[in-house]
Amino acid sequence: MEENNLVITFTITLLIIVLTMIFIYVVFIKKKTTLLLKQKEKDMRFEKELATSQVEIKEQTLNYIGQELHDDVGQKLSVVRLRQNQLISKLENSEKEELNELSELLGECIQDIRNLSKTLITEQIIHFGLVESIEREVRRIQKLKLLKIEFITQKQDIDISPKHGLILFRIIQESINNILKHSRAKNVTIQLEDDQNELHIKISDNGKGFNTRKIQDGSGLKNMELRAKLIHASFCIQSELDKGTQTSITYYKHIL
Repeated sequence: MEENNLVITFTITLLIIVLTMIFIYVVFIKKKTTLLLKQKEKDMRFEKELATSQVEIKEQTLNYIGQELHDDVGQKLSVVRLRQNQLISKLENSEKEELNELSELLGECIQDIRNLSKTLITEQIIHFGLVESIEREVRRIQKLKLLKIEFITQKQDIDISPKHGLILFRIIQESINNILKHSRAKNVTIQLEDDQNELHIKISDNGKGFNTRKIQDGSGLKNMELRAKLIHASFCIQSELDKGTQTSITYYKHIL
């Protein structure tokens, strides 16, 4: 009788252990599946945002190229045509010297077109790097002569994923566009500080400022914040009425 009780007790204990292990395994598989689904969803959101940023940059670049072709290259070609007409009517000894001037001007036009063609590359961060891309954007703003903009950095080469760099560049670009559209600022400073673990970016302006408590979902500022989260970067905006705005972005390199 006692032996039967021991067998029953052992069997029940073994059954409980087996059921417990099965339960733990099921819970583990469920959690693992949930984590994999969340990671897949996160990766899809990142790729979607990356694609969106690429399209936005390309659209803005094309607009810029159109303006440059019209305002800069177009004017130079008009000067070339005018000078040619003058040469035809003159046909003097100075013709050779003037033709050399035309050759130099045409050379400038060719170089301008080559430089503009480079900006047609959608993933320009891969080709130029984050720092040079920011410098190119700053030069573009400087040519508009709407405000004074300065870029301060100690490094020309930042060790960062090109895809993450593209998202960061798009956030910076959006911030500059917001300043141009809404801030009425006269001065803008972009600071980039890079160390072994973190990349710090600050964009400051002396514009009219705004109430940060009134930022609404779906606004451009919220979109920039969401983009920062996709690459594990922190995003902060400090602003005070009539005292300007400072946007701070911290990218953590050790987080993949």
